[in-house]
Amino acid sequence: MKGLILSGGKGTRLRPLTYTRAKQLTPIANKPVLFRVIEALCDAGITEIGIIIAADTGAEIQETVGNGSRWGVNITFIPQSAPLGLAHAVKTAQPFIGDDRFVMYLGDNVIQGGISSLIADFVNHPEWNSQIVLKHVEQPEQFGVAILSEDGRIKSLVEKPKSFISDLALIGVYMFDSHIFEAADAIKPSWRNELEITDAIQWLVQNGYNVYPHIHEGWWIDTGKQDDMLRANSYVLEELTPAINGTVDLQSSVDARVTIEAGAEVINSVIRGPAIIGEGTRIVNSYIGPFTSIYHHCTIEHCEIEYSIVLENSSIQDVDTRIQDSLIGRNVEIARGTQRPKALKLTLADYSKLGIQ
Repeated sequence: MKGLILSGGKGTRLRPLTYTRAKQLTPIANKPVLFRVIEALCDAGITEIGIIIAADTGAEIQETVGNGSRWGVNITFIPQSAPLGLAHAVKTAQPFIGDDRFVMYLGDNVIQGGISSLIADFVNHPEWNSQIVLKHVEQPEQFGVAILSEDGRIKSLVEKPKSFISDLALIGVYMFDSHIFEAADAIKPSWRNELEITDAIQWLVQNGYNVYPHIHEGWWIDTGKQDDMLRANSYVLEELTPAINGTVDLQSSVDARVTIEAGAEVINSVIRGPAIIGEGTRIVNSYIGPFTSIYHHCTIEHCEIEYSIVLENSSIQDVDTRIQDSLIGRNVEIARGTQRPKALKLTLADYSKLGIQ
């Protein structure tokens, strides 16, 4: 089997971070989401991976990911001419896929437990033409949902139903054989002028192909919004195996659920996990609370931070109010001034959000 990762989305719901960085490269527990997807495919034994990229973020993704050698895989980058839907992305990838069966994975999704057992299930059923990962959700009207037949197959798909018909949502992991290309060629663009993958799967069902569900029981998060990023970060942090590879002085207290990466320093500080402190970061006279990720080469001094993500090369100093529920970008500087009169002095990009309590 081959792997196909879709990594061309603009990430408008994560602005302003995504004005300067592809959303799939935003880190969860100090590792880009896209890297976690690649690792999930590697763990499932897939060594040929194609990544769909867009014109605006493609070069950055190519430079960051490389040729795949760090994971022992071969990566092919596949430019998509325009964001014309998931089924259009499948058509774009046809020269790379050829006649092979493949798994398609949205590059901004985080799923508990990986997909190794799922891939094995599809491989062991060569008569299946497709398998779709579903999950019970609380607000099915926000998703494409599947209705199952009595024999366990997928009977039909409905995009964002206005009334309840099923709570089994499509979560962005699909397995196909080459018949999906027939389906993508047969369907028409939706009202959004996109070739919808739900329409292509429905075409397979209506034309007698075997489409089966896999109902995922663990957690799953689409990291498209800030709240989702923070929630995914908290879940992944709980799954890390803690390790202290940096330095912690005798005046500091670091509990057993904390990871300190190489070159990081913790000085006269308290860190309560699950949490991760990135390479080359300095934590001085500070408190880092649970479910917090501080990325590489940051400086945190005289601060308290909890349930937050701080990205690389940022400096936060002398803030006397606890920072929490926050997503702080790259190269950010937050510091208390000494000038009088006291006032808030801000430089905020378009679409920024600042909460003052």
